[in-house]
Amino acid sequence: MSVHLGEQADDRISTGSTTSQSYGALVWRRFRKSTSGMVGLTLVTLLLLIAFFADFFAPMDPNANTASFAPPDQISFRTQDGFTLWPVVYSIVEGAELDPVTYQPLMGPDLENPRPLRLFVTGWEYKFWGIIPMNRHFIGLADGSPLHLLGTDKLGRDILSRGIVGSRITLMIALISITLITIIGTLTGITSGYLGGRFDQWFQRFVEVILAFPQLPLYLALTTLIPVTAPSYVFLTFVIAVIAGLGWAQLSREVRSKTMSMARIDYVRAATAVGASDARIITRHILPNVTSHVIVAITLGIPTIIL
Repeated sequence: MSVHLGEQADDRISTGSTTSQSYGALVWRRFRKSTSGMVGLTLVTLLLLIAFFADFFAPMDPNANTASFAPPDQISFRTQDGFTLWPVVYSIVEGAELDPVTYQPLMGPDLENPRPLRLFVTGWEYKFWGIIPMNRHFIGLADGSPLHLLGTDKLGRDILSRGIVGSRITLMIALISITLITIIGTLTGITSGYLGGRFDQWFQRFVEVILAFPQLPLYLALTTLIPVTAPSYVFLTFVIAVIAGLGWAQLSREVRSKTMSMARIDYVRAATAVGASDARIITRHILPNVTSHVIVAITLGIPTIIL
């Protein structure tokens, strides 16, 4: 007891506060001491910002067609005049020499035409989230010529720009799906584990059927049933429904096992003895103790859904 009180006193002294801190404040204070955790939080925040302002960060129109399978442009800090503090871009062009084995034209940077790389340049026009018309972009070339930092695809579309703009759709699917999975899986898992009995037995058989259902054939059937001319929101709705409809079962099984162990703890039995309702016991005693496991499941589930 004395050691525990001493730790609380040290925490209050370190934070400069004599009042008790909330659970969220204690979690944040401990989390920010982790270097790897803060680095990961910074990277995730940057990815979310890039996805949110995707059109601004995309250097090219993702639907514009240029040269097919164009190689990535070369960025350099050297020109024919020597070293430069600001980077320049060299396009990769076909040379006059041929490869002695394949007899294909050799490709290399066009060193005679360096193009300065600029920030906040004027480029292709777009509407920010379909509302505000804009033409300003984070990076581009000073002369407005095409910039392909990762090259182009078979239709001549910029790969980097399509990846940035596509990340918005990918993250939207992942976040909506993981939200549905978390809500359904947590509620069903806690209810099944706490109530037990015949309801738990029958419900777990249903969960086993969901877990045994093959996902890949369902995805293949989905791509066959949805016509190519269908609106994009129809495809997104079906994808989210399939991912959430099959993904909640695993989380529900995990939360159920945690709930069954929590239901035997003394403070839960004490709450039952004093006449607390099942809803109060679940929301005030069991749910906060399974939240840490749910958070870990969310962090692992988002990249799985994206893949």
